[in-house]
Amino acid sequence: MEVIDLHCDALMKLSEAKGKLSFRNSSELDTNLTRLQKGKIKIQAFAIFIEPNLESDQKFQEALDQIDYFYEEVLRKNSEMKHLKSWSDFNHLQDGEIGAFLTLEGVDAIGNDLKKLRTLFQLGVMSVGLTWNNANLAADGAGEPRGRGLTLFGKEIVYLNNERRVFTDVSHLSERGFWDVMELAEYPIASHSNAKALCDHPRNLSDEQARAMFEKDGLIHVVYNPPFITENGKASIDDLIKHIDHFCSLGGVKHIGLGSDFDGIFHKVKGLENTGMTQNLILKLLKYYKEEEVRGFAYQNFLDHLPIV
Repeated sequence: MEVIDLHCDALMKLSEAKGKLSFRNSSELDTNLTRLQKGKIKIQAFAIFIEPNLESDQKFQEALDQIDYFYEEVLRKNSEMKHLKSWSDFNHLQDGEIGAFLTLEGVDAIGNDLKKLRTLFQLGVMSVGLTWNNANLAADGAGEPRGRGLTLFGKEIVYLNNERRVFTDVSHLSERGFWDVMELAEYPIASHSNAKALCDHPRNLSDEQARAMFEKDGLIHVVYNPPFITENGKASIDDLIKHIDHFCSLGGVKHIGLGSDFDGIFHKVKGLENTGMTQNLILKLLKYYKEEEVRGFAYQNFLDHLPIV
């Protein structure tokens, strides 16, 4: 069964390696072309993530560098990879093609300059998370003890996302920031988050937050990172499926997807250690759910919620 994966950090690894890794088959990449094909990934989101300790004046250049790796290493060198530049492109992939699109994990790279964000839109960014775990000029992240919400600048970003039909990603936001986004965003999404009721981690969503997402027709894509799955940080595929079960119990069966976080996580779910093993999850889901529901989790729920006019 084909899959849409809403989050990986392969661009960060490619950038850190400075051209020494091949996206086609490097074993150091959890997400490479060979593994995408084996895992039957039909569409892969590629996050632009900037380390918070990088000097401020270097952050936008690092974002551009990662985008360059996307264009050169992911797309140009692999004819099977097709750049998805508009939401209508998502429904027009041919057999054997794998769609790829850019997302932004935290707006640190733009400083306080919306022109830079508009530039990233022009280069293909289609989903924007305001923060990683740290605080920035837009909002506080899940790891910031202060726990404040969106700044006026952060609200401007959400309005711009709405205008451009870009997703506003709530993964990594502080709880107060989450509720600010719920008030403002027309296209909310959680690209890689799990249920706090099952694993009390700051990166996970409470039942109240999950219900708010579903009521606003937002999507929650479960993440494969064991510390977000179980309290002891060790997880099986069945443990991950419990989070899907829980979101379904809250009314989210049509609003659940997958967001692996491969290449951005250090610990792995047993039997789900890289993108090539994705079908292990799909086969296990088919034991518990109707095929139509599993297709929803795998790809259809996301396609049903594209911000197409």
